[in-house]
Amino acid sequence: MSLINKNWNHNYVYTNGVKLHYVSEGEGNLMLMLHGFPEFWYSWRHQITAFSNNYRVIAPDLRGYNDSDKLPSIQLYSISELVKDIAGIITNLGYKKCILVGHDWGGAIAWYFANEYPEMVEKLIVLNIPHPAKFMEGLRTLQQLIKSWYIFFFQLPYLPELLFRWNNYKGIESVFLKMAINKSAFTDEDIQAYKKSAAKPGSLTAMINYYRCFFRKGFTLQKSWKKLDIPTLMIWGENDTALGKELTDGTEDYVNDLTLKYIPNCSHWVQQEKPHLVNKYMADFLGISLS
Repeated sequence: MSLINKNWNHNYVYTNGVKLHYVSEGEGNLMLMLHGFPEFWYSWRHQITAFSNNYRVIAPDLRGYNDSDKLPSIQLYSISELVKDIAGIITNLGYKKCILVGHDWGGAIAWYFANEYPEMVEKLIVLNIPHPAKFMEGLRTLQQLIKSWYIFFFQLPYLPELLFRWNNYKGIESVFLKMAINKSAFTDEDIQAYKKSAAKPGSLTAMINYYRCFFRKGFTLQKSWKKLDIPTLMIWGENDTALGKELTDGTEDYVNDLTLKYIPNCSHWVQQEKPHLVNKYMADFLGISLS
């Protein structure tokens, strides 16, 4: 069965002044999965059904992505707005707390959300995204600055969007296939799904505006980080070319109860490239069994 056409439930939730599309499966306590760049809910295709026997799994398109609202201003993609979106998703769907799972940008939002709304996070799972304080430390090193070159490129107007659109969105394809260690983890259908999502009017600019807003606000952001009391699992594909493994060092300074799992021979796209191992680590951490 085609994963993009699988019989998942598609719906919308209104939160913080925006309409967000989401996919859901299962019943029970909420597991909320937040995707990264340049993805959409589909990046959790290997996890949604796997955890639906234990939770109501919700995988939204973040603001600006795929079928969610696109906003006209760069400032509307600030972390503070993104965090409010997540709070609204949880409460508007009738929940008080969730298991919060995030990868890449979704993981960054999850870190900030857990800091601001710890009472709404039962457990936190982050994949290939460091704690924001560790990332800001990393950006003071030449090693991570070189890896993060694209953040600076994305500050240019129009050109990043043109590059991604060139040659039938070849740039979108390259982001996945050039970074992946196991390129067969991405089928032609997967790549076409990501291209189709990026091609929706306003999507590319919205995706890149996350970085534009971060550059304008994030580099000067003075953040007071509480040491989280939330049980936290960090999963890290060791061959991430965008984020160095050393960014995980010292995470325990910000988390009281940290479980850290490294996955060798795996890229930034960890839950897509090694889904069975990622699912096992998640299930072990949550104390559940997957059928």
